[in-house]
Amino acid sequence: MEKKLQVGILGATGMVGQRFISLLEHHPWFEVVTVAASPRSAGKTYEEAVGDRWKMTTPMPESVKHLKVMNVNEVEAVAAGVDFVFSAVDMSKEEIKAIEESYAKAEVPVVSNNSAHRWTPDVPMVVPEINPEHFEVIKDQRKRLGTEKGFIAVKPNCSIQSYAPVLTAWKEFEPYEVVATTYQAISGAGKNFKDWPEMEGNVIPFIGGEEEKSEQEPLRLWGKVEDGQIIKASEPAITCQCIRIPVLNGHTAAVFVKFRKKVSKEELIDRIRSFSGLPQELELPSAPKQFIQYMDEENRPQITLDVDYENGMGISVGRLREDTVYDYKFVGMSHNTVRGAAGGAVLSAELLTAKGYITAGKK
Repeated sequence: MEKKLQVGILGATGMVGQRFISLLEHHPWFEVVTVAASPRSAGKTYEEAVGDRWKMTTPMPESVKHLKVMNVNEVEAVAAGVDFVFSAVDMSKEEIKAIEESYAKAEVPVVSNNSAHRWTPDVPMVVPEINPEHFEVIKDQRKRLGTEKGFIAVKPNCSIQSYAPVLTAWKEFEPYEVVATTYQAISGAGKNFKDWPEMEGNVIPFIGGEEEKSEQEPLRLWGKVEDGQIIKASEPAITCQCIRIPVLNGHTAAVFVKFRKKVSKEELIDRIRSFSGLPQELELPSAPKQFIQYMDEENRPQITLDVDYENGMGISVGRLREDTVYDYKFVGMSHNTVRGAAGGAVLSAELLTAKGYITAGKK
């Protein structure tokens, strides 16, 4: 790419906004030129606005420290300086829906980490290795919005990244019933242990809204495009429990699966290891070379050893074995703020750029 695309981050001061900024620091295609946040942060430098709330393990990039934070509600002003935006705003669902649509109507593509538009029929919700063909609905969304360039694309919930890719790799064996329990890191709530000391040594057996997302969103990933909308798949039936555990990063899932077709453990492992998609084929900058790794050791995957596999963009799977009630069971793990949030959105933006949906300029 001759000239980097100019990127804005909406909700830049929060944890996912910070993750976007750290991931994009040396990006070969994208350059963060605009940071936008709530009116209370507007007018300050990014460094002042974040203050002592920088939650990444790497230092704040010098390139953003002195950027002046813009008011995220001043859509035209923010839109004027960027080719597209990543959205990680912290607002009510209705406010997020409205503001993301306002940016799209201002001819700015919006790649969102938020859940507000995940069930808007003509908004693609994509894991680039699983359902890149869903980006086709963007042309219909643009007709509805009356835009030439602007659109919204979203990524799914962080909780499903530990098992939805695995089930996708096994599609030919027709999984039809799935039980999953997720063990989710505190960064998924935008917090670290300093913010949330009561999570030290604690487990909370409830995460608001998470179980419904974990059960339903995979079905939308596996859905089909019909008449400019995404129609969700009817199978497999998925039931979930989602539990908050005292780790900073990394969501783990314990999963049980029933298949219609008879399949061996060796075949399942082979499909995991050989599974790849368009990001690998196109060698996109953030794409993991090996999307899913299978680990033979009985005590893997582990958060401390495996959460940063493929720079946090890969999925780690282990403990696959036959089950006495279901056919097979396994444990999956993914990095919830990299693959599960900002990193997944960056990879989507790379694919949207490679496919010509995101381009420089307003036309």
